[in-house]
Amino acid sequence: MKKLGTILSMLLICIAGTSCGQNKSSTAGSPAGYDLNHPVKYDMPADLLEISGIAFNNGDAATIYAEQDEEGKLFYFKLGDKNISHTKFGKRGDYEDVAILNNYAILMRSDASFYTFPLSGIKNKDAAGVQEFKKILPTGEYEGMHADGGKIYVICKIGQGVDHNKECDGYVLNLSADGSLTSTGTFSIDVKKIAGMVGKKKLKFHPSALAKNPLTKQWFILSSVNKMVVVTDADWNVQQVFPIDPTIFLQPEGMAFDRQGNLYISNEGSKTQPGNVLLFKYKR
Repeated sequence: MKKLGTILSMLLICIAGTSCGQNKSSTAGSPAGYDLNHPVKYDMPADLLEISGIAFNNGDAATIYAEQDEEGKLFYFKLGDKNISHTKFGKRGDYEDVAILNNYAILMRSDASFYTFPLSGIKNKDAAGVQEFKKILPTGEYEGMHADGGKIYVICKIGQGVDHNKECDGYVLNLSADGSLTSTGTFSIDVKKIAGMVGKKKLKFHPSALAKNPLTKQWFILSSVNKMVVVTDADWNVQQVFPIDPTIFLQPEGMAFDRQGNLYISNEGSKTQPGNVLLFKYKR
Protein backbone atom coordinates (compact mmCIF):
# COMPACT_ATOMS: atom_id res chain seq x y z
CA MET A 1 0.00 0.00 0.00
CA LYS A 2 2.85 2.33 0.81
CA LYS A 3 4.31 1.70 -2.67
CA LEU A 4 0.91 2.37 -4.26
CA GLY A 5 0.59 5.60 -2.32
CA THR A 6 4.01 6.71 -3.56
CA ILE A 7 3.01 6.03 -7.17
CA LEU A 8 -0.24 7.98 -6.74
CA SER A 9 1.65 10.89 -5.22
CA MET A 10 4.03 10.96 -8.19
CA LEU A 11 1.10 10.95 -10.60
CA LEU A 12 -0.48 13.88 -8.79
CA ILE A 13 2.78 15.80 -9.00
CA CYS A 14 2.94 15.16 -12.75
CA ILE A 15 -0.64 16.36 -13.20
CA ALA A 16 0.17 19.52 -11.26
CA GLY A 17 2.71 20.35 -13.95
CA THR A 18 6.08 19.51 -12.51
CA SER A 19 8.81 17.44 -14.16
CA CYS A 20 8.08 13.73 -14.89
CA GLY A 21 9.31 14.07 -18.44
CA GLN A 22 7.20 17.14 -19.20
CA ASN A 23 8.58 19.31 -21.99
CA LYS A 24 10.13 22.26 -20.18
CA SER A 25 10.03 24.30 -23.39
CA SER A 26 6.22 24.48 -23.36
CA THR A 27 4.05 27.31 -22.07
CA ALA A 28 3.84 28.40 -18.43
CA GLY A 29 4.73 31.41 -16.32
CA SER A 30 7.45 33.80 -17.46
CA PRO A 31 10.92 33.57 -19.00
CA ALA A 32 13.66 32.79 -16.48
CA GLY A 33 14.61 35.92 -14.55
CA TYR A 34 11.40 37.85 -15.36
CA ASP A 35 7.89 38.16 -13.99
CA LEU A 36 5.57 39.20 -16.81
CA ASN A 37 2.69 39.68 -14.38
CA HIS A 38 4.26 42.34 -12.15
CA PRO A 39 5.83 45.21 -14.12
CA VAL A 40 6.87 48.69 -13.12
CA LYS A 41 4.56 50.90 -15.19
CA TYR A 42 5.45 54.26 -16.71
CA ASP A 43 2.48 56.10 -18.17
CA MET A 44 3.21 58.13 -21.27
CA PRO A 45 2.07 61.72 -22.02
CA ALA A 46 -0.63 62.43 -24.59
CA ASP A 47 1.93 62.78 -27.41
CA LEU A 48 2.75 59.10 -26.94
CA LEU A 49 -0.76 57.73 -26.52
CA GLU A 50 -0.07 55.54 -29.54
CA ILE A 51 3.51 54.66 -28.62
CA SER A 52 4.78 51.85 -30.79
CA GLY A 53 8.47 51.00 -31.05
CA ILE A 54 11.10 51.64 -28.39
CA ALA A 55 14.90 51.30 -28.35
CA PHE A 56 18.07 52.11 -26.43
CA ASN A 57 21.46 53.21 -27.71
CA ASN A 58 23.85 50.36 -26.89
CA GLY A 59 21.56 49.29 -24.05
CA ASP A 60 21.91 52.59 -22.15
CA ALA A 61 18.68 52.95 -20.14
CA ALA A 62 19.38 56.62 -19.34
CA THR A 63 17.56 57.56 -22.55
CA ILE A 64 14.75 55.68 -24.24
CA TYR A 65 13.90 56.38 -27.87
CA ALA A 66 10.33 55.95 -29.06
CA GLU A 67 7.98 56.71 -31.90
CA GLN A 68 4.23 56.69 -32.25
CA ASP A 69 2.44 55.28 -35.21
CA GLU A 70 0.94 58.40 -36.75
CA GLU A 71 3.56 61.15 -36.73
CA GLY A 72 7.05 61.17 -38.23
CA LYS A 73 8.71 62.12 -34.97
CA LEU A 74 11.39 60.44 -32.89
CA PHE A 75 10.90 61.01 -29.16
CA TYR A 76 13.64 60.68 -26.56
CA PHE A 77 13.45 60.98 -22.77
CA LYS A 78 14.28 59.34 -19.47
CA LEU A 79 11.61 57.01 -18.13
CA GLY A 80 9.79 58.74 -15.29
CA ASP A 81 10.45 62.27 -16.54
CA LYS A 82 7.40 64.36 -17.40
CA ASN A 83 9.11 66.34 -20.14
CA ILE A 84 9.92 64.59 -23.40
CA SER A 85 11.73 65.87 -26.47
CA HIS A 86 11.42 65.00 -30.13
CA THR A 87 12.76 65.66 -33.60
CA LYS A 88 10.73 65.45 -36.79
CA PHE A 89 12.04 63.17 -39.53
CA GLY A 90 9.10 62.61 -41.88
CA LYS A 91 5.47 63.17 -42.83
CA ARG A 92 2.52 61.52 -41.11
CA GLY A 93 2.41 57.77 -41.63
CA ASP A 94 2.05 54.36 -40.01
CA TYR A 95 5.38 54.15 -38.18
CA GLU A 96 5.97 50.96 -36.24
CA ASP A 97 9.48 50.65 -34.81
CA VAL A 98 12.79 52.33 -34.08
CA ALA A 99 16.37 51.11 -33.74
CA ILE A 100 19.61 52.86 -32.83
CA LEU A 101 22.81 51.60 -34.45
CA ASN A 102 26.26 53.12 -34.98
CA ASN A 103 25.04 56.58 -33.97
CA TYR A 104 22.18 56.47 -36.47
CA ALA A 105 18.45 56.42 -35.80
CA ILE A 106 16.50 54.00 -38.00
CA LEU A 107 12.72 54.29 -38.22
CA MET A 108 10.45 51.76 -39.95
CA ARG A 109 7.04 52.32 -41.49
CA SER A 110 4.57 49.42 -41.69
CA ASP A 111 5.08 49.09 -45.46
CA ALA A 112 8.83 48.50 -44.88
CA SER A 113 9.87 52.01 -45.83
CA PHE A 114 12.88 53.01 -43.73
CA TYR A 115 14.28 56.36 -42.61
CA THR A 116 17.77 56.94 -41.24
CA PHE A 117 19.52 60.03 -39.90
CA PRO A 118 22.55 60.79 -37.69
CA LEU A 119 21.75 60.71 -33.99
CA SER A 120 24.05 63.71 -33.50
CA GLY A 121 21.36 66.05 -34.85
CA ILE A 122 18.54 64.77 -32.69
CA LYS A 123 18.22 68.02 -30.75
CA ASN A 124 17.21 69.90 -33.90
CA LYS A 125 13.52 70.59 -34.47
CA ASP A 126 13.82 68.85 -37.83
CA ALA A 127 16.27 65.97 -38.16
CA ALA A 128 19.12 66.65 -40.58
CA GLY A 129 20.48 64.16 -43.10
CA VAL A 130 17.30 62.07 -43.34
CA GLN A 131 17.42 59.32 -45.96
CA GLU A 132 14.43 57.25 -47.10
CA PHE A 133 14.63 53.69 -48.43
CA LYS A 134 11.73 51.91 -50.13
CA LYS A 135 11.11 48.45 -51.54
CA ILE A 136 14.20 46.81 -50.05
CA LEU A 137 11.99 44.09 -48.52
CA PRO A 138 9.14 42.00 -49.98
CA THR A 139 5.65 43.49 -49.95
CA GLY A 140 3.96 43.00 -46.60
CA GLU A 141 3.16 44.53 -43.24
CA TYR A 142 6.04 44.99 -40.82
CA GLU A 143 6.04 46.01 -37.16
CA GLY A 144 9.15 44.59 -35.46
CA MET A 145 12.76 45.76 -35.85
CA HIS A 146 15.89 45.42 -33.69
CA ALA A 147 19.57 46.36 -34.02
CA ASP A 148 22.17 43.84 -32.80
CA GLY A 149 25.77 43.04 -33.63
CA GLY A 150 26.05 45.70 -36.32
CA LYS A 151 22.96 44.43 -38.17
CA ILE A 152 19.26 45.28 -38.23
CA TYR A 153 16.69 42.51 -37.90
CA VAL A 154 13.15 42.95 -39.22
CA ILE A 155 10.29 40.48 -38.76
CA CYS A 156 7.23 40.35 -41.00
CA LYS A 157 3.79 40.60 -39.40
CA ILE A 158 1.79 39.78 -42.54
CA GLY A 159 3.52 38.73 -45.77
CA GLN A 160 2.00 38.25 -49.19
CA GLY A 161 2.06 34.62 -50.25
CA VAL A 162 3.31 33.53 -46.81
CA ASP A 163 1.40 30.91 -44.82
CA HIS A 164 1.58 32.27 -41.27
CA ASN A 165 0.26 28.93 -40.00
CA LYS A 166 3.65 27.45 -40.95
CA GLU A 167 6.35 30.08 -40.79
CA CYS A 168 7.12 33.71 -40.11
CA ASP A 169 9.83 35.32 -42.21
CA GLY A 170 12.46 37.81 -41.16
CA TYR A 171 15.14 39.86 -42.88
CA VAL A 172 18.61 41.13 -42.04
CA LEU A 173 19.69 44.62 -43.11
CA ASN A 174 23.10 46.22 -43.24
CA LEU A 175 23.64 49.86 -42.25
CA SER A 176 26.50 51.49 -44.12
CA ALA A 177 28.68 54.24 -42.69
CA ASP A 178 26.72 56.82 -44.70
CA GLY A 179 23.40 55.69 -43.26
CA SER A 180 22.22 53.69 -46.28
CA LEU A 181 20.40 50.37 -45.86
CA THR A 182 20.67 47.16 -47.87
CA SER A 183 19.11 43.73 -47.42
CA THR A 184 21.74 41.08 -46.66
CA GLY A 185 19.97 37.95 -45.38
CA THR A 186 16.87 36.19 -44.09
CA PHE A 187 15.67 34.06 -41.19
CA SER A 188 12.49 32.13 -40.37
CA ILE A 189 10.42 31.20 -37.30
CA ASP A 190 8.69 27.79 -37.16
CA VAL A 191 5.06 28.74 -36.42
CA LYS A 192 3.95 25.10 -36.28
CA LYS A 193 6.22 24.60 -33.27
CA ILE A 194 4.70 27.65 -31.57
CA ALA A 195 1.21 26.24 -32.18
CA GLY A 196 2.19 22.89 -30.73
CA MET A 197 3.51 24.51 -27.57
CA VAL A 198 0.19 26.23 -26.91
CA GLY A 199 -1.80 23.09 -27.70
CA LYS A 200 -3.21 24.16 -31.05
CA LYS A 201 -3.14 22.45 -34.44
CA LYS A 202 -2.96 25.79 -36.24
CA LEU A 203 -1.94 29.27 -35.20
CA LYS A 204 -1.52 32.32 -37.40
CA PHE A 205 1.44 34.10 -35.84
CA HIS A 206 1.63 37.87 -36.32
CA PRO A 207 4.59 39.41 -34.44
CA SER A 208 4.69 43.07 -33.44
CA ALA A 209 8.19 43.42 -31.92
CA LEU A 210 11.45 41.60 -31.30
CA ALA A 211 14.57 42.13 -29.19
CA LYS A 212 17.66 40.16 -28.26
CA ASN A 213 18.42 39.46 -24.61
CA PRO A 214 22.03 40.65 -24.07
CA LEU A 215 22.57 38.18 -21.22
CA THR A 216 21.26 34.94 -22.72
CA LYS A 217 21.53 35.85 -26.45
CA GLN A 218 17.98 34.58 -26.89
CA TRP A 219 15.49 36.35 -29.13
CA PHE A 220 12.25 37.53 -27.55
CA ILE A 221 9.43 37.94 -30.09
CA LEU A 222 6.26 39.73 -29.03
CA SER A 223 2.84 39.33 -30.64
CA SER A 224 0.10 41.79 -29.77
CA VAL A 225 -2.46 39.90 -31.89
CA ASN A 226 -1.66 36.51 -30.35
CA LYS A 227 -0.97 37.95 -26.88
CA MET A 228 2.22 35.98 -26.36
CA VAL A 229 5.99 36.22 -26.06
CA VAL A 230 8.00 33.63 -27.99
CA VAL A 231 11.59 32.91 -26.97
CA THR A 232 14.07 31.42 -29.45
CA ASP A 233 17.75 30.65 -29.33
CA ALA A 234 20.30 32.75 -31.22
CA ASP A 235 19.54 30.75 -34.39
CA TRP A 236 15.77 31.36 -34.24
CA ASN A 237 14.85 27.89 -32.97
CA VAL A 238 11.68 28.19 -30.85
CA GLN A 239 12.33 27.27 -27.22
CA GLN A 240 9.45 28.67 -25.16
CA VAL A 241 6.08 30.36 -25.54
CA PHE A 242 4.50 32.52 -22.83
CA PRO A 243 0.91 33.79 -23.00
CA ILE A 244 0.58 37.36 -21.68
CA ASP A 245 -2.25 38.94 -19.73
CA PRO A 246 -4.36 41.29 -21.92
CA THR A 247 -5.29 43.34 -18.85
CA ILE A 248 -1.58 44.18 -18.43
CA PHE A 249 -0.68 44.25 -22.12
CA LEU A 250 -3.44 46.34 -23.69
CA GLN A 251 -1.78 46.63 -27.09
CA PRO A 252 1.92 45.73 -26.86
CA GLU A 253 3.82 47.08 -29.86
CA GLY A 254 7.44 47.66 -28.80
CA MET A 255 10.16 45.80 -26.93
CA ALA A 256 13.74 46.44 -25.85
CA PHE A 257 16.38 45.28 -23.36
CA ASP A 258 18.88 47.47 -21.55
CA ARG A 259 22.45 46.27 -21.02
CA GLN A 260 21.58 44.93 -17.54
CA GLY A 261 19.06 42.56 -19.11
CA ASN A 262 15.96 44.43 -17.93
CA LEU A 263 13.04 44.00 -20.34
CA TYR A 264 10.82 46.87 -21.52
CA ILE A 265 7.52 46.54 -23.40
CA SER A 266 5.50 49.49 -24.71
CA ASN A 267 1.70 49.49 -24.99
CA GLU A 268 -0.49 51.75 -27.05
CA GLY A 269 -3.20 53.45 -25.01
CA SER A 270 -6.94 53.86 -25.56
CA LYS A 271 -9.69 56.43 -24.94
CA THR A 272 -9.58 55.57 -21.24
CA GLN A 273 -5.94 54.56 -20.69
CA PRO A 274 -2.65 56.31 -21.53
CA GLY A 275 0.08 54.60 -23.47
CA ASN A 276 2.76 53.11 -21.25
CA VAL A 277 6.14 51.45 -21.01
CA LEU A 278 6.34 48.40 -18.74
CA LEU A 279 9.63 47.52 -17.06
CA PHE A 280 10.33 43.91 -16.10
CA LYS A 281 13.42 43.88 -13.95
CA TYR A 282 15.83 41.01 -14.44
CA LYS A 283 16.35 38.93 -11.32
CA ARG A 284 19.06 36.31 -11.18
